[in-house]
Amino acid sequence: MTKVTVVATLMRVVLGIIFLAHGISKLQMGLSNVAAWFSSMGVPGILAYVVVVLEVVGGILLIIGLFTRYVSALFIIMLIGAIFTMKLSGGLLGNSQMAGYELDLGFILVAIYLFVSDTSPLSIDQALFRKRGI
Repeated sequence: MTKVTVVATLMRVVLGIIFLAHGISKLQMGLSNVAAWFSSMGVPGILAYVVVVLEVVGGILLIIGLFTRYVSALFIIMLIGAIFTMKLSGGLLGNSQMAGYELDLGFILVAIYLFVSDTSPLSIDQALFRKRGI
């Protein structure tokens, strides 16, 4: 196993853990509260439910390494949406009232890498799909 393989696996698992934690946090806040917060930011409240499902299910899928490319693509779209709808006005580093989008950019880069790279050998993707040459 190469260093790149180990690092790619760590990136996939850690990104999955981070998104899973964010999704669980939103569940603990209450989905109606999250939807109301989204609405207060000018984003349709229904997207809160989509985001929570994506964060929880997508986080779990990344941790186990299943459908990594698809989940990474969805995270990229979600993060770009978050930057442009909620965080852009706060600037790169944020301000006293809201966080910036610097972490989102880092997460996007990790997700882009996972999207374009080969699946890691320590994943379900590898076990299911690599043997058939997919």
